[in-house]
Amino acid sequence: MTGLRERKKRQVHEAISAAAIALFLERGFDEVPVTEIAAAAGVSKPTLFKYFATKEDLVLHRIADHQGEAARVVRERGPGEAPLAALHRHFRDGLDRRDPVTGLNDHPEVLAYHRMIFSTPGLTARLFHYMALDEEMLADALGELTDELTARVVAGQVLTVQRVLARRNWLRLVEGESADRIHPAAVAAADHAFALLPALAPAR
Repeated sequence: MTGLRERKKRQVHEAISAAAIALFLERGFDEVPVTEIAAAAGVSKPTLFKYFATKEDLVLHRIADHQGEAARVVRERGPGEAPLAALHRHFRDGLDRRDPVTGLNDHPEVLAYHRMIFSTPGLTARLFHYMALDEEMLADALGELTDELTARVVAGQVLTVQRVLARRNWLRLVEGESADRIHPAAVAAADHAFALLPALAPAR
């Protein structure tokens, strides 16, 4: 019974977000009221806010779904694998999968989605809120391996590298290049960027 209830909640969650993003992409984030989104999703406004705390979260939950991912990669890495090596591998795997969080996905809706985030101040500010939480979680995971200061510095550097690489990939795509064409360069850029970090890696 619990499984069915959770599935139904997830379906409502996805229906609300899908309705919101479709309207936002059509008319702009600031032009669509929450009441219209609720009506399009077939729920009440109070119900909508039970699922999403803010209007911005209607968009950013797709990114929030990756919350804590870097920390999980560190904790679940293979025996003998260094934390930064695991994070580097995970990012490269994301490039191969064309994971939108790497910026290397040229589906028109994904490109429009990222354009909306980067061009809407409220969404950008909320995005940095999520990134700060992710950084804290990664620092906690690294803190199990090294001192607190090193962990925080490394976490900040890793999240910055990932953000810079993703935005760089996205900018090349909006200039008209295809994900397949720039994939080799994106991999090389990731290799180069992560190679800049070993001096900050945890000592044990």
